[in-house]
Amino acid sequence: MAGLLLFPAENQEIGGVFSAVGVDSHVPLGYSPPLLTGGAWTAVLIAPGMGPARRAAPGIEDTMSKRISAKHKLDRRVGENVWGRPKSPINKRDYGPGMHGQRRKGKLSDFGLQLMAKQKLKGYYGNISEKHFERTYNEAVRQRGNTAELLIGLLESRLDAVVYRSKFVPTVFAARQFINHGHVKVNGVRTNIPSMRLKVGDVVEIKEKSKNMALVLEALQSAERDIPDYIEVDPKKMTATYLRVPEFAEVPYQCTMEPNLVVEYYSS
Repeated sequence: MAGLLLFPAENQEIGGVFSAVGVDSHVPLGYSPPLLTGGAWTAVLIAPGMGPARRAAPGIEDTMSKRISAKHKLDRRVGENVWGRPKSPINKRDYGPGMHGQRRKGKLSDFGLQLMAKQKLKGYYGNISEKHFERTYNEAVRQRGNTAELLIGLLESRLDAVVYRSKFVPTVFAARQFINHGHVKVNGVRTNIPSMRLKVGDVVEIKEKSKNMALVLEALQSAERDIPDYIEVDPKKMTATYLRVPEFAEVPYQCTMEPNLVVEYYSS
């Protein structure tokens, strides 16, 4: 839906000349509405699809979730190899990023520790958006049981997490892109939603045309990671069955995760 914005050129009484600047052919340029009887006005037509106008419009939120900064900067920020990758810069530069990264770090406050734990857990799963991560936490709170355990279970039930744990792709970021491009089926139905919540017994499979991709073949043969017990993988058929919701102790994190601090962060 197009909109018309009016801007007075000077502080004059209403009326007189009216000029229009627009991109929609349905609105004639240079017409003078009968209600304006004096003064100079300029009108700018905002048409659908205009980039700056769409981004600036109140109430419109970009639904894409994309990491636009360097992935491994998180490793140096938290001081750990978060994904256990051999090419992580923390293996060679075990200090923080930036020109002040080598300065001695002060002791973090309780809030600082909680924030760091939250950022590390959120970043591990492909740097999902803060809004989505908090929504996942709130869902864990509404369920009965240990909130920290339930939060981990919900995160591990994501489709991109299961594709990553099944070793169909080398990284969780590759898993999100792999799903977005339509290479994955769930129970025989093609899906392109990385955050899709799987249920126990769901079967994830690679599309027939995608099974010979070099990315998939190299990831399956890699000895970098092991497949956890709560996922059953058939390498020949390239299928993975989600057997059960895991407990925190079963999840093969490559770094120290503290979901209890994440719960404290949102509870405070």
